[in-house]
Amino acid sequence: MVKVRDDHPVTAEGEIDLQSWYSGLEQFVPQLAREPVMRAARRVQQIEQLDPSPPEYRAHNYDCLQMGLEMARLVAEMHLDQDSIIAAILYRAVRRDKLPIAQLEQEFGDKIGKLVRGVQSMAAISAAATSNDTVFGKNQDQVRNVRAMLVAVIDDVRVLLLKLAERTCAIRAVKGFDAARQQRLAREVFDLYVPMAHRLGVGHIEWELEDLSFRYLEPEAYQSIARLLDERRRDRDDYIQLVTEQLRQEMHNAGVAAQIYGRSKHIYSIWRKMQKKGLDFSQIFDVRAVRILVPTVRDCYTTLGVVHSLWKHIPNEFDDYIANPKENGYRSLHTAVIGPQGRVVEVQIRTEEMHEEAEYGVCAHWLYKDPGKARKSKDYEEKIAWLQQALEWHEEMGGLGNIAEHLRSYERQERIYVFTPDDHVVSLPHNATPVDFAYHVHTEVGNSCRGAKVNGRIVPLNHPLQTGDRVEILRGPHSRPSRDWLNSSLQYIRTARARAKVQQWFRQQNREQNILDGRNLLEKEFQRLAITGIEPQQLADEVNLKSIDDVHADLGSGRLRLSQLLNAAQRIENRTAQRAQMELLPTTLARAARSEATLAKDAVAIQGVGNLLTQFASCCKPVPGDAITGFITRGRGVSIHRADCNNILQLEDNEPGRIIAVDWSGRTAQIYPVDILIEAYDRSGLLRDITTVLARDSINVIAVNTLSHKESGTATMRLTIEVTSFDELGKVLARINQLSNVIEARRFTAPV
Repeated sequence: MVKVRDDHPVTAEGEIDLQSWYSGLEQFVPQLAREPVMRAARRVQQIEQLDPSPPEYRAHNYDCLQMGLEMARLVAEMHLDQDSIIAAILYRAVRRDKLPIAQLEQEFGDKIGKLVRGVQSMAAISAAATSNDTVFGKNQDQVRNVRAMLVAVIDDVRVLLLKLAERTCAIRAVKGFDAARQQRLAREVFDLYVPMAHRLGVGHIEWELEDLSFRYLEPEAYQSIARLLDERRRDRDDYIQLVTEQLRQEMHNAGVAAQIYGRSKHIYSIWRKMQKKGLDFSQIFDVRAVRILVPTVRDCYTTLGVVHSLWKHIPNEFDDYIANPKENGYRSLHTAVIGPQGRVVEVQIRTEEMHEEAEYGVCAHWLYKDPGKARKSKDYEEKIAWLQQALEWHEEMGGLGNIAEHLRSYERQERIYVFTPDDHVVSLPHNATPVDFAYHVHTEVGNSCRGAKVNGRIVPLNHPLQTGDRVEILRGPHSRPSRDWLNSSLQYIRTARARAKVQQWFRQQNREQNILDGRNLLEKEFQRLAITGIEPQQLADEVNLKSIDDVHADLGSGRLRLSQLLNAAQRIENRTAQRAQMELLPTTLARAARSEATLAKDAVAIQGVGNLLTQFASCCKPVPGDAITGFITRGRGVSIHRADCNNILQLEDNEPGRIIAVDWSGRTAQIYPVDILIEAYDRSGLLRDITTVLARDSINVIAVNTLSHKESGTATMRLTIEVTSFDELGKVLARINQLSNVIEARRFTAPV
């Protein structure tokens, strides 16, 4: 169940009793100084008296004073410092433009002002994530705000914790408002702030945000589970009392000092388990649950033995998160047993330190408690490292459209750890390259990079690094970033941070130079892939730009990726080829061609339904790999849109009943046989190396023809391979070009 809001204490006159409220804070932050905290509270009280909030705000504990006091209480519960508590009290008044930030800094100091500014800037990411338009990359002010927010968070993690407290207060208070506002806030909280709370390990905030979001997003499911829990509450409480008494006796007999108490299961986790495992409510084991806190890790396993000797355990319901912690650092033993009366009960076993970390996460290691005695841990450092990865969002925002999904993806990202020449450890994403490493060290190191040594050996700049490698960057005084680094086919860059730095460097060059460089790059790639017959304006229209000069300028500056243009060219050629095929083939063969052309539509699977007519929307032109959504039209079957298409987002609001879940079935829409020509200096094993590259990329080879030229010592190879797109062909050719002795690998077209 969700946490119930505690009403603020009131005086006999009906006003909030600030003295009693302050006393409630001292139990969490004993070293708190009364005067500055009370001064902040009285200041906001004065503001509300002079400029009262609307009655509906006051009625739902949503005015500046009520929200400020409640937010401060949450911050105190997280054991943050005095500055954080004062910032929490004042934040809502600043947010509603009742207290200018400059005046706040004058009255309460720059430190508190900096915290409030940081929380203010976090509104940028919420606004961007909930917007119907893709503001990232288009609205530069918005991008700068997001960047400022990220920097603020990295600079001081208290900013993020304050924001979590503020969103918790907001979703608690929204109960009395209209359904549209409730759902909008619930979606924002669930998509953005629940994963943040989870990754920081702030369990008590995460669970409350999950339950409250679920309450508004799935009201029927929420109420159904809540009723079932209420119906069984007394029976469950009596049963838990019986279990805890037996456990206390057994733990006393084993000589282990333990705290034992019942644990409430929050509603969203019950629903999630029911959905994930296809279970009925009666099959959820941990609705009846107890938690045991013991002094040491050894005591945890001793207690586990006591529990399993007392009751029969269920084999598939045991998890050892002490030996194998969760990605957010959570540690505990979980087991389910058949307890008294033959009922299933879940038992969680952990130390007091583990419990503190599970509830408060990063706050359990708080550095501001006592800088001289603060305890840092690997878990704490990993959480801060995760926050630092957020800086990589900045570049990728233009193409994401769904920052929530990107945020959640960080939980699954694998990391490697490499050494600098000075033996400093650098954490990078899996498959990072020396270029990624260089830009991680410093922007100027990356910009001047001309080569790299890994473990004392010179390697290509797209060499994938491994944990334990010692990396040295070779720099040149006149070296500069290469545009090849932005070519995804060549895989020089694997991190958004490095890509952003390279793009930034090229954006600083003048437009004329960017146009020239972009034109050369595009012509070189089109020549290599033998792409002809595409009108320049046609290509510009396909990527929603006004002219081919704009295409070249954006490509030269890094705003547009080469793979995007190859995909656009692919779509143009597909349409052209299809029209030509229909015009030239005999009637019977044309029907077959039409059938083959519909394979792309057959690649879409409609969940729970089969054999429905589908068509791809012309407004957003989805391609395999895009996140997609279906809309049931009148008479034209199901229209398939990209999930971030503005039209489908509007239809979801206006006609939600006609939205249907769809996905790519995994069936390949079309395969193209392509001839490639490879010129190389002849050597032993050359053909083997080429076929190894093709096999590694799962490329099917239809035919091979090789010719050696003894007089020049060269060899010419012509291979027929099967690919699905220009982008895939480009990546294959790029990898072959990187092989030793290869002069050139390109697409071959017979002369007309």
